[in-house]
Amino acid sequence: MKSVDVLTDGFERVKEAVHDVARGLGASALNHRVDSQANSIAWLLWHLTRVQDDHVSEVAGTEQVWHSGGWIDRFGLPLSPGDTGFGHTSEDVAAVRVKTPKLLTGYYDAVHDNTLEYLGELDDDDFDIVVDESWEPPVTLGVRLVSVIGDSLQHAGQAAYVRGLMRR
Repeated sequence: MKSVDVLTDGFERVKEAVHDVARGLGASALNHRVDSQANSIAWLLWHLTRVQDDHVSEVAGTEQVWHSGGWIDRFGLPLSPGDTGFGHTSEDVAAVRVKTPKLLTGYYDAVHDNTLEYLGELDDDDFDIVVDESWEPPVTLGVRLVSVIGDSLQHAGQAAYVRGLMRR
């Protein structure tokens, strides 16, 4: 199995988790916060998608799907255009509201397709290329992509937990 196959499997697992969490939920459930400091399902899925979009487009040298696909306008959030959710306050989290799960899954699917297209252009040697020298040790492309998968699965798991709490 090639490295790209392993990474593709990881990103497919993220897609499956995003769809599983969002499936069948209405606006009230998507935007529900367990308390005033908690993240909603909408915020968690939006954030993990924004981070994947940001990180993959950066290493691919392409425009984020958030902009090129018009998702920024479809979401209509009162946030800066480059916002990915890092450092969000409770008020910022509350501002990420959606009406349907299709908005979240549609954006994720567009980012996912962009990610798989990029992965299809890579060879095993590409994963050793340093993409961020601000860390010690410097971050390689392979490490960056695994990090996106890991963070995304954690956030999808958090969203699944919130969904489970609402069912109780």
